[in-house]
Order: sequence, then C-alpha cells, then structure tokens
Amino acid sequence: MQKKWIILDRDGVINYDSDDYIKTPDEWHPIPGSLEAIARLNWAGYYIVIITNQSGIARGLYNEDTLRDIHKKMDDALNKVGGHVENIFYCPHHPDENCLCRKPGVDLFKEAARHYKIELSGVPAVGDKLSDIQAAHWAGCQPLLVKTGHGERTLAENANNPILAKVPVYADLLEAVTTILKNNNNNKIKIK
Repeated sequence: MQKKWIILDRDGVINYDSDDYIKTPDEWHPIPGSLEAIARLNWAGYYIVIITNQSGIARGLYNEDTLRDIHKKMDDALNKVGGHVENIFYCPHHPDENCLCRKPGVDLFKEAARHYKIELSGVPAVGDKLSDIQAAHWAGCQPLLVKTGHGERTLAENANNPILAKVPVYADLLEAVTTILKNNNNNKIKIK
C-alpha cells in the first residue's frame, strides 16, 4: 500500500502567526484544533511534512538553535495529543536573496520528495499565504488554503489570482483535515 502524505505550512496553519515573527518558544502557540488535526492524520495513516519559510533567521531575529527549540515545543505539544510530523524543511533566507527554497519556490518540496521518495502529484499541501499556494501548485501538489494566519488577507488581496481561484478554502486546519479524511481517496481532494 502506498504511503499517504500531506504537507503543512507552520505559521498561520499549525500555530498563530505574528507580523513580528515567532522568535522564541514562548511565542509559539498552537491554533485551537491544529494539533488534534495532525494527530487525526497520523491515526489515519498519513505522514506529515512541514515546509516553512523562516526568514527571521536571515533577519537576525533568532538563530537555528532557537528554531530547533521552537520545533521541540511543537513536537512536545503534538506528542501530548498523540501526533507527530516526519520532518520539518525550512528556508532560512531573506526574501531579497531570491533563493529557490523560499516559497513560492519549490526546492523544499523537491527536497522532501527526494528524501522520502514521494510522488507529489495530488498530495495535499495546506497553507495560509499565496506563496504557500503557489509553491504547492507549482510542485504538483493539491493546494488547500486555510483562513487562519494570513488566510483571510490572502483571499481579500488575491481575489483574481487564477491559481487561488481553484483552491479549496477551509476555516482552519481541523476543517481541512476533516474534509481530507472524509474524502480520503488516494490523496485526491474533492473540490467542493
């Protein structure tokens, strides 16, 4: 049986985001229901990878050791509800560096696919920003938008975007996961 995968953004999808960045473990707070949603995916046999832009490193707001501490807090919180993620792939670069690993670039998607020998076609990828949706689309995944984090702003500011127009939209990660599990059919999402 083929493994089922899902790709998640972190800030704004799993935890509350901040325009001032999540710089310490104390600033990391899960969005209600997000950890339980990940645990439900685990219980249903899904493997979860997080792909996240973390330009706060390049901006000097925190370092990679602090990022590991933030992710440890997230992992510990997930473990308490019976969930876990396989791996976290992150881009530490500043947007001005024009790297290909920063979403909407797809290099981290390709890296995850190589690392786990995943065929990305149709794999759900949940995000709250246009860059998340674009990266997922260009990587061949099935993009899903949540209204948490920057999701509402993404919808308001990109109403005419042709990629976004075809993307299912959910209130939060828990609603997206509920729909994925309800429509679980070879990693294909039925668009409402």
